[in-house]
Amino acid sequence: MFRTIDIITSGLVSQRQRLNTIAENVANINTTRDAEGNTAPFQRRFVAFSAEKSDGKAAGVEYQVEKDTTSDPRRVYEPNHPDADGEGYVSYPNINLVTEFVNALEASRAYEANVVSFNTTQKIGDMALRILA
Repeated sequence: MFRTIDIITSGLVSQRQRLNTIAENVANINTTRDAEGNTAPFQRRFVAFSAEKSDGKAAGVEYQVEKDTTSDPRRVYEPNHPDADGEGYVSYPNINLVTEFVNALEASRAYEANVVSFNTTQKIGDMALRILA
């Protein structure tokens, strides 16, 4: 039972990190500078999942936050913007708000499913204790 709870907990933590990453993307949708103040658009991040194994058996979910380096920044013609290049274009992050909302909805549903699994496991454990008592 404890192994099951550990697996479910890793799923909860993974989905929470996914939601945090999505929130970071949405918060930086118009960020045109990096942390040092250089003109460089924020790069969208996403969470990659993999199976965590222990002794060759499933032990939960591992995740890693990665940068999306495959898509180009969104260029908008704004010649009066302080971060505009020589041609008058500003490079904005490669973040699609609709995609982020769909991903947030999916992560939220996965989180809810893990909570239901946790509650069910807990009920099964309670029933087992009643049988043994």
